[in-house]
Amino acid sequence: MPNFRIKLSLFLNYFVFAILLNSSGVAIAQVQDSFGVKEDAAAWIDPCKDISIAIASFLLSSYITRFGYKRAMLVALGIVTGACLIIPAAPSFVAIKLLFVAVGTCFALIKMSVYSTIGIITKDSNEHISLMSFIESFFMVGNLSLYFIFSFFIDSNNPGSTSWMNTYYLLGGLSLLAFILLFSARLDESEAKGDMQKPASSEFIDMFKLLATPVVLSFIGAAFFYVLIEQSIQNFLPTFNKKVLMLPAALSIQMSSILGFSTALGRFLAGIILKKINWFYVLTVCLLLAVLLIFIAMPLAKNINPGNIHGWGDAPLAAYIFPLIGLVLAPIYPAINSSILSSLPKSKHGLMSGLIIMFSALGGTTGSLITGYIFHAFDGATAFYFTIIPIAILIMLLFLFKRLQKKGNGDNGIIVSPIGGGH
Repeated sequence: MPNFRIKLSLFLNYFVFAILLNSSGVAIAQVQDSFGVKEDAAAWIDPCKDISIAIASFLLSSYITRFGYKRAMLVALGIVTGACLIIPAAPSFVAIKLLFVAVGTCFALIKMSVYSTIGIITKDSNEHISLMSFIESFFMVGNLSLYFIFSFFIDSNNPGSTSWMNTYYLLGGLSLLAFILLFSARLDESEAKGDMQKPASSEFIDMFKLLATPVVLSFIGAAFFYVLIEQSIQNFLPTFNKKVLMLPAALSIQMSSILGFSTALGRFLAGIILKKINWFYVLTVCLLLAVLLIFIAMPLAKNINPGNIHGWGDAPLAAYIFPLIGLVLAPIYPAINSSILSSLPKSKHGLMSGLIIMFSALGGTTGSLITGYIFHAFDGATAFYFTIIPIAILIMLLFLFKRLQKKGNGDNGIIVSPIGGGH
């Protein structure tokens, strides 16, 4: 298989960062017991991650092509390895926030590099969306794994324990393994270098020119609201399981894995379905089904008797139904990302990846904070009912994105081809 080692490296990088990034939901649930913080205060863990992602993407996307994608990934893995091995030795709420600042900053480098490397090692748009979906699916495998890994270290009988933080020692070891594999892989980046005589400041200006393109603006809006929805659910699902469905701490983390499994399955199935059916119809139906699942699951979350729940077999139906929302939300992000990236010259992938990551991070931190405050002021069911509003906005933005795809934008040389069949 061509580029096998570099592809394997990308998969492992994404697997490690999937666990690190999405452990924010576990951390939000656990710091409330370990360090006595409230839901609205715990919600700031996610902004520590997402604001760091946004700032790093904004500052570095214009320079990452010059610095080198492989080199950027090695720096990110090195920093995260050190943070994971040091911070758990001094357990505190501040230490957790610092850890997620490091993880967020490094993920910006990883994601920009991974997205841009996909463009280098694929030959056409079909191979591009296939590899993108596969890597995003592998990201969700990491997301699924984290719930079982963390639950192994959680002491349900001692709510104030910080034993769950020892998981980061294991993740530091995985990050070191990813560093070694990447270091040994070869990647020819010459095709993505573009005009190296061009000043870096002009590339920074090019990013804003790209952002001013109507089709890119509509895409950025869709990415923002998708991640807002995704992170609202993902970051507070363990807390919802524990405080609304009354599951024991370890079980609340384990059952959150249903979301990771359903999302991974959804992205795998999307790779098949999007080859035959127009992407807009698939994603619109998915979003409508997401609303339906919210209306089905939230009423089932009322009047739970905590004394009767000891394992998976005792859990209320809502604990199984609501996480299935991942199945229908899953196809959206890789589909729209691949569409916009495959339409651009490879030399612009770094800039576009920076914009994707920046606005995705802003969407994630917005969703986490809103959900945290609603959860604290009202209850978990109300917080998840709120996600219906951004779902409605996202449907409208996808419709606008679809129209602009057909029109293209001659002024900026960007013509976006629709994904899948049914043109």
